[in-house]
Amino acid sequence: MNDTAARKIVLGLGNILNRDEGLGVYAMKELQKILTNRASEVEFLDGGVLGLNLLPWVEEASHLLVLDAVNARKEAGTLIELKRDEIPLYTGIKLSDHQVTFQEVLGLANFRGRLPAQLHLIGAQPSDLSVGVDLSPVIVGILPQILDRAEAVLREWQLLK
Repeated sequence: MNDTAARKIVLGLGNILNRDEGLGVYAMKELQKILTNRASEVEFLDGGVLGLNLLPWVEEASHLLVLDAVNARKEAGTLIELKRDEIPLYTGIKLSDHQVTFQEVLGLANFRGRLPAQLHLIGAQPSDLSVGVDLSPVIVGILPQILDRAEAVLREWQLLK
């Protein structure tokens, strides 16, 4: 990890124009609302589908919580949670359409010795990736659990008041 890394980031990933693909962005915004005035050290970032453009934020983070739709080939709505060493850092395992590029970001940060010491991914297996701006009922149903887990991770990292 980069010795100067000090940012604490919750990063929402996904394309909000493809229903469940936008899960990470929607979850990040909901978490930010819930934690208003309780997470003063935490930055909430909408990473959308920025891919390699996210490298500076990743490398500057000591704590990085990633929220995203994850294609783990599980039943739709399955909660997916991966800790730092469980997250694939290469393109061999495709988690979602944009995730390949984000995996490359993590792999590059790791190669450069700047992967955040605290790295955690929380998401769910998407149900509907069609064009649309609303989450599917399946993902709406699992969203409270995703938010609870995200809050628990931030609490574990001692980033909440």
